[in-house]
Amino acid sequence: MFKTLAQKIIGTRNDRLLKVYQKRVKQINLLEEHYKKLSDDEIKSEFNTLQDKVSKNEKSLDDVLNDVFAIVREVGSRKLNMRHYDVQLIGGMVLNDGCIAEMKTGEGKTLVATLAVVLNAMSKKGVHVVTTNDYLAQRDANEMKAIYEFLGFSVGVLVQGNNALRKEIYACDIVYGTNSEFGFDYLRDNMCFSAEDKMQREHNFVIVDEVDSILIDEARTPLIISGPTNRTLDGYIKANKVAQALQRGVASENPKEKPSGDFVVDEKNRSIILTESGISKAEKLFEVDNLYSMDNAILAHQLDQALKANNLFEKDVHYVLRNNEVMIVDEFTGRVSEGRRFSEGLHQALEAKEGVKIQEESQTLADITYQNYFRMYSKLSGMTGTAQTEASEFSQIYNLEVISIPTNVPVIRKDLDDLIYKTQDEKFKAVVNLITQLHKKGQPVLVGTASIEKSELLHSYLVKAKIPHSVLNAKNHAHEAEIIKDAGKKGAVTIATNMAGRGVDIKISDEIRELGGLYIIGTERHESRRIDNQLRGRSGRQGDPGTSRFYLSLEDNLLRIFGGDRLKAIFTRLKIAEGESIESPLVTRAVANAQKKVENLHFESRKHILEYDDVANEQRKTIYKYRNELLDVNYDISQKVEQNINEYTQSLFEEYQDYNTLSEFLNSEFKIGVDIELLQTMQDNEKLTLLCSSINKFIDDKFKDALENKENIQKFIYLQVLDHVWREHLYQMDILKTGIGLRGYNQKDPLVEYKKESYNLFLELVQRIKIESIKILLMAKIANKEEEQQELKSVEENSSAKKQLRNDLCACGSGKKYKNCCGVSGPKQGIFA
Repeated sequence: MFKTLAQKIIGTRNDRLLKVYQKRVKQINLLEEHYKKLSDDEIKSEFNTLQDKVSKNEKSLDDVLNDVFAIVREVGSRKLNMRHYDVQLIGGMVLNDGCIAEMKTGEGKTLVATLAVVLNAMSKKGVHVVTTNDYLAQRDANEMKAIYEFLGFSVGVLVQGNNALRKEIYACDIVYGTNSEFGFDYLRDNMCFSAEDKMQREHNFVIVDEVDSILIDEARTPLIISGPTNRTLDGYIKANKVAQALQRGVASENPKEKPSGDFVVDEKNRSIILTESGISKAEKLFEVDNLYSMDNAILAHQLDQALKANNLFEKDVHYVLRNNEVMIVDEFTGRVSEGRRFSEGLHQALEAKEGVKIQEESQTLADITYQNYFRMYSKLSGMTGTAQTEASEFSQIYNLEVISIPTNVPVIRKDLDDLIYKTQDEKFKAVVNLITQLHKKGQPVLVGTASIEKSELLHSYLVKAKIPHSVLNAKNHAHEAEIIKDAGKKGAVTIATNMAGRGVDIKISDEIRELGGLYIIGTERHESRRIDNQLRGRSGRQGDPGTSRFYLSLEDNLLRIFGGDRLKAIFTRLKIAEGESIESPLVTRAVANAQKKVENLHFESRKHILEYDDVANEQRKTIYKYRNELLDVNYDISQKVEQNINEYTQSLFEEYQDYNTLSEFLNSEFKIGVDIELLQTMQDNEKLTLLCSSINKFIDDKFKDALENKENIQKFIYLQVLDHVWREHLYQMDILKTGIGLRGYNQKDPLVEYKKESYNLFLELVQRIKIESIKILLMAKIANKEEEQQELKSVEENSSAKKQLRNDLCACGSGKKYKNCCGVSGPKQGIFA
């Protein structure tokens, strides 16, 4: 009450910020006439003068903002016939300030981005614009390129498949691309063996379009580059049979009573709990005494995943079968996630359930969450039509403030109260009746469904009613943009899953405006209010008329799991007849409360993932920093090698107390001779110095005929060891994370335990890099120039007549790519025997 009263008196923070931005808009508007009078060449000249002052640090970006925004607006008018509205200028300032601009659908966010992009591109450090799919990246870059190129900036577009041009694209002033392309390129850059092969530049300024989709919805899915583990897969088939033999039970409302059946499904937390009878039955079927012993940990894990696959994951909802492969369906967009697989054996469990070929389990080679990738940028900003519901998460996780920007023209769309029916069948019949009425008068309808399964169910209802329509879901998303564009035509009926063509305008004619505009029907409330708001936002753009309404039933997952009992009681009390619905603000509030509960659960889940990834991220940054040093041609590694030789020597003295045994080891392993009699007469520090000198002399002798390559070879060895040990460390971290939750049963905080254990693992990793690098350096055979030339000659004789391409397998038979083998500049793979 007090807060509301205070806000009325002094206004919200959002209102106060808008007033500050509006003052600056007036200053920009005063410059409009000046730039209108200039010729194209004169505008370019004035812009170049401003850029020159920025590059010389005579003026900051904020100093030149007014002029740059006025110039971009004028160039937009001339080259695109698009003049930035005042509210779009505010959006550009919000982006430049490193905040999220919340702008309704149809407010021209693509054009808004050009203002902040041009201003920040003046620093020549690169600007990245991130979109949710290749189509939008290509479209936005092509549409706005005229502004950028007029002002002298180069523009690149990252899409799947243009790998050969990646480095050139990243060298552009402005780069458009999808979140996954940027993220995976970062991981690949930190796996290459030459600085020349790295693609990305520094992470300077980024604008994330549909920021809620990328930084919130996608945040629970880490980016992972993986390789095979060569583990047996038969266990998943056996676990699937056991899971299907167990009986699903129900948890008692009385906590003192034991649940029925062999296992209970906790749909709220998406987990499976085995009962005592279930554990006993599983042990008999697996033919083991104790399912939860350390020896049977893999069996228990595989059974847990098999139970989840059979009871929590539905075909055509969470995944689809395509070409006998299990493909993930993104729960927020409804799109098939190409190339992505569920981790921790869940994907193998789904393959066993569906009876398709089980693909190898994978081991993480490199990974990062979107949260930690995007937090690397010096300045992060974003745009979306729906962000206020997650404002606190944006603030806590990304330190991003959400600023709601008013529409250029008031929204006149009618958002009607939800209608709730008792059963799904009654709901769909009511939806079809409404569609029939609207179709007869020619008013276009866009129907949103929560899954592929529901979109195909509604499709069958409409086929029976003989209503022509289009279906847009993950099974036929190739023509998404075309289907959505046509959704505003007279008589059009379009069914869409949550993908609903984000970023694509649905334009309507004057005739459709007369009929009431685009009618939005939601057939189910999504777990997130934002997704519902996005669906509503497809209608009523730029002051167009429109209507939206949600049709729900007590059988919908959200209401059944989170609000069913209360709503059932209302239906019973009011004695609602079959086919009738409830329409009440009270019911709408109950649904909103159910959504808030789910949103909170998801927020906690994302926060939980980030807390654990933050631990790994500090280690990742340390490893990648050292890796970049090794790739730097100016980095002197000799001091590091000497230091590590000293540590290795100390470890040898600790391991071999007897000098005869020490001497035998050094001679048999490395052919290093040691004067034992001399050692016995020396002090401890003298012994260490002598042995270090012997090892250093041995290495110097090894490199006497390849001295110019010494530095590169040592760096290459360190890189090889670092990568191998880091991958093993990631595997250990995965195992640690999987089982750490059990520490909670021992009254210990799993996160604290994870931090402690992972720190110890990291210390072991650092020590292994040091010791193993020195061991390999001592064992490596360095070819002299004559041998090297002979080897290269042999390679040439054995290779085919055609010129070897950089990405071909090397003709020397190493199994490596040519660029990383005989075609590498500096150290050659072939110099190690």
